[in-house]
Amino acid sequence: MTNIVVLIKQVPDTWSERKLSDSDFTLDREAADAVLDEINERAVEEALQIKEASGGEVTILTAGPARATDAIRKALSMGADKAIHIEDDQLHGSDAVQTAYVLARALGTVEGVELVIAGNEATDGRVGAIPAMIAEYLELPHLTHLRKLTVDGDNLTGERETDEGIFHLESSLPAIVSVTEKINEPRFPSFKGIMAAKKKEVQKVSLADIGVEPEDVGLGNATTEVTGVTPKPPKTAGEKVTDEGDGGVKLAEYLVAQKII
Repeated sequence: MTNIVVLIKQVPDTWSERKLSDSDFTLDREAADAVLDEINERAVEEALQIKEASGGEVTILTAGPARATDAIRKALSMGADKAIHIEDDQLHGSDAVQTAYVLARALGTVEGVELVIAGNEATDGRVGAIPAMIAEYLELPHLTHLRKLTVDGDNLTGERETDEGIFHLESSLPAIVSVTEKINEPRFPSFKGIMAAKKKEVQKVSLADIGVEPEDVGLGNATTEVTGVTPKPPKTAGEKVTDEGDGGVKLAEYLVAQKII
């Protein structure tokens, strides 16, 4: 294995309040704490396990603002070797298609890539299609939503779990895969790993560096548009039921009224 690239994304913390900007309805990233998406930690872990078994190098790739460096350092502290950070203000408001194109262009600049690993979907947008879009741009096979991945020489095998059952997938390298939360349990960065991450290479590139024109990205050129939002209603006090010997009946009537049963 020459080089594995892991796609990561910094997202608003699930436990923080997430909201959209009032001006253009894009995600307000300053309104919440930012963290490395949990599914990306599993993608990094899978890459590290492959590296430990077969050798090679793990490169992190992300597109995002300056603060995304924190997510990169988390992945590096887990054991990844180096990173590429696409940082350009012109990316603001880019949709999934544009983002996939940018990542595909960046991947084209990395030498010796045999395997690209990503999470199946980010917790902020939940599009779940970026890995497949990148594969189409690069004309590579893609095995998506895997709960199990095995690399044997130049061949990949994987398992995808769906409502219809378990599907067994096969492909040759190079290829792109995405993984689900069932793929593994990510390791915790050690103190040694955290200290080592501070010295690892993080290459910052602009859109121009990877051959992407301004008219190919950004909110004004996006193929999708959010025209309005409605805040979720505030929480209200729950309904109290006093049990006077008929509590079970009242509970059943409530569940029926709410069409729960």
